[in-house]
Amino acid sequence: MRAFPPRLPEQPIFYPVTTEEYAVKIARDWNVRASGAGFVTRFQVLRDYLDRYDVQVAGGKAHQEYWIPAEEMDAFNAAIIGDIEVVKEFR
Repeated sequence: MRAFPPRLPEQPIFYPVTTEEYAVKIARDWNVRASGAGFVTRFQVLRDYLDRYDVQVAGGKAHQEYWIPAEEMDAFNAAIIGDIEVVKEFR
C-alpha cells in the first residue's frame, strides 16, 4: 500500500502515532471493540513534512501522535517514503 484513503466525513483528522506500542493499544483495545478488527501499520514520512506539525500528547506521555487535517491527506500521502506495511492485525 502506498497511500492512506481519504478520511470519512466523520473523521476530520488523521492521527498517525509515534510508537508501535501505542498503535497496538489503539488497534487491539479500541478498534477491535469498535469495528471488529484493528491493524498496525509502519511507514516513513519525510521529516520536512512532519516538522510542520507539533507532536500532540493524548492522555499520557506514551500516547504521542500527529494531527493531520483530513483536507491535507493528499500532501501527507505524497510525503510517505516507500510502502505502508501492515505489521500486526487484531480481530
